[in-house]
Amino acid sequence: MKAKQRVVPRPFEMHWGKGQIVEEATCDTPYHEPAIQLLQYEDGSRSIRFCYFDHSGRFQRSPLMLGEDAIAGMRKAVAKTPRLRSLLRKISA
Repeated sequence: MKAKQRVVPRPFEMHWGKGQIVEEATCDTPYHEPAIQLLQYEDGSRSIRFCYFDHSGRFQRSPLMLGEDAIAGMRKAVAKTPRLRSLLRKISA
């Protein structure tokens, strides 16, 4: 299966605020479609969300589990998201 291309930006809404998903990196695995998203809130603040979709494209509300075999695909996807990549680098700095 191939990871689905979703339109960005697209809106999101949490209990504490709403905004736009401005970048998204996804890859496909036999079990799910992991995603790392850059969320930008209306006040300008940003967050990173680690999540996943099922193979039908439905968002899942469970923790993201990323197997070793999916790391190369996720690395390629993150390479296409400059703002998200910049924030992720701060995790390991």
